[in-house]
Amino acid sequence: MKTPSSNQTSGPPIPVAAYVRTATVCQNNPTSNQMDAIQEYAKRNGMEIIKVYSDEGKSGLSIKGRDALLQMLADAQSGHAGFCHILVYDVSRWGRFQDVDEGAYYEYICNRAGISVHYCAEQFHNYDSIASSIIKAVKRSIAAESHADNVLPEGDALDWMI
Repeated sequence: MKTPSSNQTSGPPIPVAAYVRTATVCQNNPTSNQMDAIQEYAKRNGMEIIKVYSDEGKSGLSIKGRDALLQMLADAQSGHAGFCHILVYDVSRWGRFQDVDEGAYYEYICNRAGISVHYCAEQFHNYDSIASSIIKAVKRSIAAESHADNVLPEGDALDWMI
């Protein structure tokens, strides 16, 4: 899978989509904070955001009711999405699925369609490596455990990785 090199500046920008999600709609609009980080990542990597999918006020525990994520997956599978990558702030914004394989499955759907998912604020590299795969799996487990109904106390969630 092709991954852009850091600080890519030559050639036309790579068309990408952005996906943002919040569990609650709040006055400070945290999706704007996510978009700031995503836009910076896109700029650093020679990418242009051509479409934004936003699920505001939607729980990450399930795909049910997440119309933007469902549309993005449909667009990716259509073969006519018009973008090469999907930029997401972090693993928890993709989802806090209680079955961690569910989040991996939706990412696989995109990868199978030739569209890679990049987690812009994560400390692991966004390419296929054993280390990245292991860290991503652990981060999915942490996201599942730290959902709104079961928030982990500070210091309990593998702080050394975060």
